[in-house]
Amino acid sequence: MILSDKEILKHLASGDIVIEPFRPDCLGTNSYDVHLGKYLAIYKDEILDARRHNEIEHFEIPEEGFVLQPGRLYLGVTEEYTETHNCVPFLEGKSSVGRLGIDIHATAGKGDVGFCNTWTLEISVTQPVRIYAGMPIGQLIYFTVEGEIENYYHSKVGAKYAQRSILPVESMMWKNKF
Repeated sequence: MILSDKEILKHLASGDIVIEPFRPDCLGTNSYDVHLGKYLAIYKDEILDARRHNEIEHFEIPEEGFVLQPGRLYLGVTEEYTETHNCVPFLEGKSSVGRLGIDIHATAGKGDVGFCNTWTLEISVTQPVRIYAGMPIGQLIYFTVEGEIENYYHSKVGAKYAQRSILPVESMMWKNKF
């Protein structure tokens, strides 16, 4: 079941959901709008290797915006820091963003219960498009969880994305054993 606006507010009041900063005008009927943070990153190497640490370069989006180019993966980050302690957060792109040809996540739209961080965005575009820090970029939808939780993300051994950051975080696939 998806939480309604009133249920999201109840979960915020109880501390089961944390959104910082929280802006009431960003609360929709059953979602919360998140915004693009001021940092982007790109991988340093053209060829990425799943078995090694692929380094990234961070840069700040200038006041006049930044033009994203097709054929390149950009890592972005949300302005909002979030926590979820008893529901599953899903990050989806806003339709207005999609209509500009911007995809904000390749595969990682679902968070885990216990995820406490900003959201790294996997941004790609179909044609050149100028973006700006602070623009609405996505929406969080919260699903209820049935049953008890044994293994919260933030306390899970080996949680690769648990360190709080205001910067986009590169793939940590290399930490897996395969």
